[in-house]
Amino acid sequence: MIGAGVLFFALVAQQFEQRGFVENRTVVYPQTATNDSGRVVDEVLFREEASYKFAPWFTVSGSFDARTDSHRQTARDGVVDADDRSIQRPAFSVRRLSATIHRGKVTAEIGRQLIRWGKTDILNPTDRFAPKDYLSSVVDTDFLGVSAARVTYESGGDTVDLVWQPWFTPSRTPLLNQRWTVLPSEAAGVSIVDAGARYPGGSQVGARWNHVGSGYEYSLCFFDGYQNLPSFDVAFTPTIALTRNYPNLRLYGGDAAVPLRWLTVKGEAAYFTSSTPGAEEYALYVIQLERQVKEWSFVGGYAGSVVTRDAVSPLQFAPDRGFAKSFVGRAGLTIDANRSLAIETAVRGGGSFVRFEYSQLFGQHWRATGGIAWIRGDMDDFLGQYRRNSYGSLAIRYSF
Repeated sequence: MIGAGVLFFALVAQQFEQRGFVENRTVVYPQTATNDSGRVVDEVLFREEASYKFAPWFTVSGSFDARTDSHRQTARDGVVDADDRSIQRPAFSVRRLSATIHRGKVTAEIGRQLIRWGKTDILNPTDRFAPKDYLSSVVDTDFLGVSAARVTYESGGDTVDLVWQPWFTPSRTPLLNQRWTVLPSEAAGVSIVDAGARYPGGSQVGARWNHVGSGYEYSLCFFDGYQNLPSFDVAFTPTIALTRNYPNLRLYGGDAAVPLRWLTVKGEAAYFTSSTPGAEEYALYVIQLERQVKEWSFVGGYAGSVVTRDAVSPLQFAPDRGFAKSFVGRAGLTIDANRSLAIETAVRGGGSFVRFEYSQLFGQHWRATGGIAWIRGDMDDFLGQYRRNSYGSLAIRYSF
C-alpha cells in the first residue's frame, strides 16, 4: 500500500507544474509632475503559475496575481478580478485560466489567456488581442489576458489561427491625477474627473494565416472588433468629466521575416478602419533589422503611420500611434549565465527616450534588476510631454 501511494503521488507530480515569484519594484522620479507631487513609487507583486496535464491531449493552466503599491494604483478591496475593466489594478486577479486541447494538427485553448500576433519587436500593429497596462508607465508596459476561444490548425509550413473573444477587455490607462496623464496647460486649476467608460457589448473575432517557406516567413491577418485604447467624450458640468469610448475597429494586416546572411529583415503593417462616426482611420507599419554578434543582439528600425481620416475628437490616448514616426532600437548583451545588459531607445522629431537596464541573478532564486530611463523633448510631442518622468528603478525578485 505504501508503494502504491508513493507511485500515485509521483505520477501526480509528473503531471503538475508550478512556478512563481515575489517582486518588489521601486521607482524614483527626480522631478515632480504638474499633477503629481510623488517622487517614489513602490510596488509589490506576487504571481503564481500552475498547470496540470489530465491527459496527453488535455491541459489546464492558470496564473494568479496579488499586488499592492504605495501610490494608489492598486485597489484596496478584496475582490478577485477576472476581466481587467477597473481603472485601478485589482489587488487580486486571475491573469490566466484556460483549458488546452491538442489533437493531431489542431490545438484549441478556451478561457482567459494571453494572445500575441506579429513578428516585430519594436511595435506590433497586428497585435489586436493583446491589451496593455499603461497605468504606471507608458514606456514600460505589461500585457493583459483576454477571455477567448482560440483554435490553431497547423499543417506543414502553414498555420491558421482563429480567435473569438466574447467580451471586450480594454487597455488600462494612466490615472488622471498621476504623472503619466499629461493635461494641457489650459486645464491648470480645473477639476477633471473620470466619468467611467462605455464598453462595447459585442464580441471580437480574428483570423491569421502564417506560412513558413524556404528562407522566408509571412502572414496575413484580419480583425473585427473594437479599439482597446480610448477616445474621450467631454461633459462640462461644475467639473470637466471625461468618459472613455472604444470605437469599432476593423484591421487588415500582415507581417514578414526574411533571414539574410548578415541580418534578418522583418516588416509588419496594418490598416485600421472604423464604422464609428468621427473615429480615425490610419495605417501603422514597422521596418526592422536584427543581427546577432556573439553575445550581443541588435534590433533597429523605423515605425511609421499614415492617417487617411482624421478623428473628430482630439482627445485620445494612443501610445501605439505615439511611438510611430520614430527611429527605435534595442541592444542586448548576455554577459554570462547570471548577468545581462539591455539598452532601448526611441527618437522622434520632437522627443526622445532611452533606457539602460542591468540584471543579475544571485544563486538559484534571487534576481536584481536596475534601470535608468531618460525622456526629453517638446511638450507637444508624444515622448516629450513626459520629460518630467525620467526615472530610476530597482526590482528585487525571488522566484520559486
